Amino acid sequence: MTAPVIPAPAPAAGQAPGKPAHRDGNVLRWLGAYTSSMIGDNVYYIALSWAAVQAGSPSQAGFVMAVSAVPRALLMLGGGVVADRFGPRKVVIGSDAVRCASVLALAALLFATGPGLWLLVLAALVFGTVDAVFMPAVGALPARITGRDQLARVQGMRGLAIRSANVLGAPLGGLAVALGGAATAFAAAGALIAVSVPLLISVRVREPAPDEAGDPAGRTAWRDLRDGLRHIRGHRVLAPLIAAIALGDLGFVGPLNVGLTLLADRRGWGASGMGWVVAAFGTGAGAAALLLTLRGRLPRAGTAAGAAILGGSVAIGSLAFVPSVVGAVGTALLVGLLAGLSGALCGALVQTQSDPAYLGRVTAVAGIVSLGLAPLSMPLTAAAIGWWGTGPVFTASAAVCGLGGVLTLCVRDLRRAELPR
Repeated sequence: MTAPVIPAPAPAAGQAPGKPAHRDGNVLRWLGAYTSSMIGDNVYYIALSWAAVQAGSPSQAGFVMAVSAVPRALLMLGGGVVADRFGPRKVVIGSDAVRCASVLALAALLFATGPGLWLLVLAALVFGTVDAVFMPAVGALPARITGRDQLARVQGMRGLAIRSANVLGAPLGGLAVALGGAATAFAAAGALIAVSVPLLISVRVREPAPDEAGDPAGRTAWRDLRDGLRHIRGHRVLAPLIAAIALGDLGFVGPLNVGLTLLADRRGWGASGMGWVVAAFGTGAGAAALLLTLRGRLPRAGTAAGAAILGGSVAIGSLAFVPSVVGAVGTALLVGLLAGLSGALCGALVQTQSDPAYLGRVTAVAGIVSLGLAPLSMPLTAAAIGWWGTGPVFTASAAVCGLGGVLTLCVRDLRRAELPR
């Protein structure tokens, strides 16, 4: 089945033709909303982890932190259908409003009473359920606020927002906990998420053309879901691209999360050494996002993404064999640069290759791969390191990640995929 030819849409409402996204006030309002919401998310998770530790045992705290992943993974495909049916802007505004209200309500309850585990579990379930709708809509929204030629730049800007949120959210959450406990931190998280709502309301979007939106009358949500999966399966670029993303994430998440902690412990680097390694990774990823933000596009995007995935996999495998902290910091910097570049390019290709009518569902499938399947590798990675050590496990993980790059370079249509000029 031949991939559909996607016409370039008209410029989004509020966007001057030819204006770069990083100088477009409409896009910058969206970016401000997204950044504030992501910082709020980071503060929320700091508050949730602190409250869970105070309310229960370490295993119970771990359960509270993990429980939100269940509705997110189970419901995200449905969230993609919702985003495509009702429009991503409306869904993101509604999702942020619900998340804000639920976090502020939790803060009010904690000010009045102590942190009960059942209350924290309920809040985590609500947050995870809303995330299942929020994440596909967030992925589909950029295509409605800017032209296709600016989507790669927007992916870079989004990457910078995520890195900024990670850097700012944790210390803000810690400061709020130190000043007033978990309740204060939850209130701060709710306030940050609340900032995003008026900003999103001010963002103007391009309404889909009739042939893009389709007629929802007479269609069921199940049929919409099947149509979205069929669109991916029959697409010569999207199908192998999502498979490559899955392989890359499966090989990447375990070593760079739980694996790095165990590696630092066995090497005697200590918490400070591991902190430097993590900071180096974040710096590399941020540099890649900044590069794409400033350049707007890279030629031969499919080939560049495949090469970056392969190079990143080699760097991941070599981490286990670097004896010193200094060497590990340099290697992590390279991993972050290549992973950030491949992630931004893959995200931009998903945006530009998808038919606009299916973008929410395509984003949902890609999100399930990254947020549902990949985290399952973390306990497996920890157990495998206990059995065989860091070297073999990091090498095997790097091989899985590298398969994503091999697939990208071997599939002709994906290898030759380009970003719009």
